[in-house]
Amino acid sequence: MESLAAPNVSFEPILRKEMPELDTIRGLAILGVVIYHGLRFARDISVYPSPERQFLSIVTVGQFGVQLFFVLSGFLITGLLLDSRSRPDYYRGFYIRRALRILPLYLSILLILAVTRIASPGFLLISLLFCANMAQLFNITMSYGVLWSLGVEENFYLIWPTVVHRISTRRLMIVASGIVLVTPVLRLICHYHKDSAASPLFDCAYYTWNASDGLACGALLAMLVRKFRSARRPLLVTSCLFLLGGGIIAVCGLPFGIVTRMRPVGMALQSTPMNLGFTGLLGCFLLAGTGPWKGLVNSRVLRFLGYISYGLYLIHLLVFGGYDRLVARIAPGMNESLGLSGALWVRFFVASSAAVAISILSRKYFEDPFLRLKARLARR
Repeated sequence: MESLAAPNVSFEPILRKEMPELDTIRGLAILGVVIYHGLRFARDISVYPSPERQFLSIVTVGQFGVQLFFVLSGFLITGLLLDSRSRPDYYRGFYIRRALRILPLYLSILLILAVTRIASPGFLLISLLFCANMAQLFNITMSYGVLWSLGVEENFYLIWPTVVHRISTRRLMIVASGIVLVTPVLRLICHYHKDSAASPLFDCAYYTWNASDGLACGALLAMLVRKFRSARRPLLVTSCLFLLGGGIIAVCGLPFGIVTRMRPVGMALQSTPMNLGFTGLLGCFLLAGTGPWKGLVNSRVLRFLGYISYGLYLIHLLVFGGYDRLVARIAPGMNESLGLSGALWVRFFVASSAAVAISILSRKYFEDPFLRLKARLARR
């Protein structure tokens, strides 16, 4: 029985031209990242009162919004590649559309970083090559942290279209599964090396070969959805297996420091249950979004955040930093008068609201013209 509800309940196809539940996923991802960077990132929470300290510890999970973006990107981009395999403009179409989506705002951010001298010339150069995630290999300080994930994605998609185009879907599933299995091992090797060299453990997570398992998880789901076609039960079972696998790894990793990241094994494994869990979550969202439960995964607020997510991701750290510099210059005593907690929350609400406003303007007046051109090219 393929139906997961009463026979008279109608279901939409899993794959559709418009999938609003995916915008909800994007919204969840960017919300987590902004909350983490606004409230927790680079902050000593031991100085805060106990209830607030516990809350700030919890919002640390927001950093894994990047992993959710990776899984979603792997799902969407691999799906587009699979569906366009037979097109004569397979490569040209993919890279032109990718450039129209990524480059305009990305290059604008690099220009701002150069003019404001927030980033070093060396960092700007490797960022132009989409290699910000490899800054430490060249002994370059990562001047603007959010660019590392763009480096991982673009490095991956430099190679992945050729892999998708040249091998069968069955072999492609084997390759994606292999990436999911091998990447944590590569992270572990890197962490042991860094640990012995007395270098920061978290640096290993930035390298493309150590961060591709989330993209591969999404790619694997894209292939499975197409294999299942309209069958809902296999997708439900698969999604539950991903969730279960992530949960088992998370529990088994507790003795190895998977939460604290203070040991190489825990550090290497930490993103693995998140990647698996987010893949299962994405499958569940696809099922819910095509049935009578679509209201549960169709949040207007989250969809709106998903709509501006690319701009908000690139912009928000600039705005938080700008707020800090502005307060230090025009109201140096404001934070002391507000108190530790008051200054934290005022900074978060003012800066995040400004970042959202700028992202809206960016999407409407800067990004959308390029996206309309991208859509026209996709219809050819």
